[in-house]
Amino acid sequence: MNTQVWSDFLQQNWLVIVIALIVLFVVLNLVKTMVKWALVIIIVVAVVVYSGVSLEKIKDVVNDVKTETVDTVKTEATNLMMKEAKEAKYAADAAGNFTITSPNLELKGQKGQDKVEVSLRGVSLGQWKISDTVQSFIAQSKNNSNVSSSK
Repeated sequence: MNTQVWSDFLQQNWLVIVIALIVLFVVLNLVKTMVKWALVIIIVVAVVVYSGVSLEKIKDVVNDVKTETVDTVKTEATNLMMKEAKEAKYAADAAGNFTITSPNLELKGQKGQDKVEVSLRGVSLGQWKISDTVQSFIAQSKNNSNVSSSK
């Protein structure tokens, strides 16, 4: 969020904010029921609406944060794939389903499909298309399994 916008808003509306805070403290100290929280919510919503912050703007900010977080986690998982490829273990069943596990990652997929289910430290990251990095991770895990089974 733009700090300049908030700074301008606070400079222009400081009196309204101070009055809203005083009313909030009075409500919190005097009213002892659920009505207190309803009044608090109404006051906060009124200040937010008065500030010109629309729900659409809030939604955009939330979506931006979500997208950045998902991208960061995917980047971390991809980096871990490269680092943990030598420790990855490949296991497959007769139906063509396979599972690759490493200390922090787990991939599940089916032979011939172009997507795999990726989990990072037990948290699902959804289905990923098989990129060069994922393909390399799969190939290395197969080699690791072949080497360990031939010993």
